[in-house]
Amino acid sequence: MHCFETGQTVVRRDVHGSGRVWSEHALRVVADTSEALVAACSPGAETRWPALYVKARDEGDRSVRTEAFDAMAIGVWELADAVWQETELLVWKPPAAWFSVNAFYTGAGLRNWYVNFEHPTRRTTDGFDTFDLTVDLVVDPDLTRWEWKDEDEYAHVRRLGIVTDTEHQAVDAAREEVLAMLTERTAVFADAERWAAWRWEPAWPTPRLPQPRKAAERVAPKGG
Repeated sequence: MHCFETGQTVVRRDVHGSGRVWSEHALRVVADTSEALVAACSPGAETRWPALYVKARDEGDRSVRTEAFDAMAIGVWELADAVWQETELLVWKPPAAWFSVNAFYTGAGLRNWYVNFEHPTRRTTDGFDTFDLTVDLVVDPDLTRWEWKDEDEYAHVRRLGIVTDTEHQAVDAAREEVLAMLTERTAVFADAERWAAWRWEPAWPTPRLPQPRKAAERVAPKGG
């Protein structure tokens, strides 16, 4: 397996089953081992998101997110250039896992953990590809309480056929795996105190996407 260097810029891409890119996010590598690729970004990191998804966050209209999924189902969407805002983000992505563990930080420190259910990693020259499967788990900083998020959207993408039965089975198994990690304090959660104290390295430049920007800068969705 090719390893990325600490401090190197990588691009996380969500790639739809059709092969079209759904989103791109510039990150910097914190560590890259056989256990996991750990990457991060700070506010200002370059991203590209579906235009409807950005519109939903700009306008505070959750129904527009549903429109974005409907557009995904028929294969018609546009990407909008944007930047990450407000939180520092740390991503822990095991290569074969159907999830990533994310941590969001504000000036006060760790805000929360956030488990994103998604495809296993497919490494590329610039970074890695995956695909967000919509449902998430939000976890308190001290790991004592958690709750599921976006179950309604997950049901919607299931109805649309975006998440197949096979993927649904993988998500169910990943849910059980993550809950076991939490209750038993294993994997990334075995070292939760150290990761909770992590902060973005100020000497690192803001992560940039490798392609030239084509549109006026807009604000991307907030962390979580």
